[in-house]
Amino acid sequence: MDHQEQQHPVRVVNGIEELRQLTGQNIGVSDWMWVTQEMVSQFAQATGDHQWIHVDPERARRESPFGGPVAHGFLTLSLLPALMGSLISVKGIKLGVNYGMNKVRFTSPVPVGKRVRIQVSSRQVDVDAEAGVANLIWNVVFEAEDTPKPVCVAEALSRYYF
Repeated sequence: MDHQEQQHPVRVVNGIEELRQLTGQNIGVSDWMWVTQEMVSQFAQATGDHQWIHVDPERARRESPFGGPVAHGFLTLSLLPALMGSLISVKGIKLGVNYGMNKVRFTSPVPVGKRVRIQVSSRQVDVDAEAGVANLIWNVVFEAEDTPKPVCVAEALSRYYF
């Protein structure tokens, strides 16, 4: 199964001036990405977080208040770069990097076997032309299909070098 399903064209931002104009704009909704048990198990292996609600589907169905296995919160958050990549591409820069988070809340579990996507708006764009960097603050809302409320809300930071 393909983990991500391309649904719409990526929004292309050409250079720092167009990036600067994103302040306060709704960027849009990303493509959906499947969250599989294989992904969850690999994430558990990579992080050492083997809690049974993630890696023991049978026990999770029997004992979990969520009715089955769920993704790690940090796995959900780690999908941000791929999901952002399906939404927006910044051209005319040397490098774009994850600069961290100001706020993150895991507001609802992501059931294994569901798809997730993000809704993104640009909260703030600060350009320091002398230093050749632009810092952005993104408001990000993660949604899981068939889940009535967001599964994660975050204020994510990006830095672009030009």
